[in-house]
Amino acid sequence: MTAGITVDLSDPVPPYEQIRRQLSSLIAIGLLQPGSRLPTVRSLAADLGIAAGTVARAYKELEQSGLIESRRRNGTVVLGPPEAAPGSVRGDAEVIAAVDDLILTARDAGVSDETLIDLLRGRLAVNGHGTSKLEP
Repeated sequence: MTAGITVDLSDPVPPYEQIRRQLSSLIAIGLLQPGSRLPTVRSLAADLGIAAGTVARAYKELEQSGLIESRRRNGTVVLGPPEAAPGSVRGDAEVIAAVDDLILTARDAGVSDETLIDLLRGRLAVNGHGTSKLEP
């Protein structure tokens, strides 16, 4: 499970937010299915080499958003991705394939991961949320 979760201490994004974003994404695209158990706070913190409070904060925020639930004896489990809007169709597999293609194209072009992420954030800001067509 922790193989997909990383923390970059040089990133200006706080570590708890990096963990929250990564877990949220894994849940949203279905790689973490409802009912899946997450590692304990202490276990994940030890694996990542960070304080347990950092992981606890990420889990608390995920729980507040309804993505996970902490159960005293059963640990922390995934509840599932947010419900899709009525009438919408989930295209998770297509989106994952497109992202994978983007990553391969960027790597072939020598673009660093950080630059690719910055580029994507910039394009999202330009096109706003909810726009269906990207502008050049």
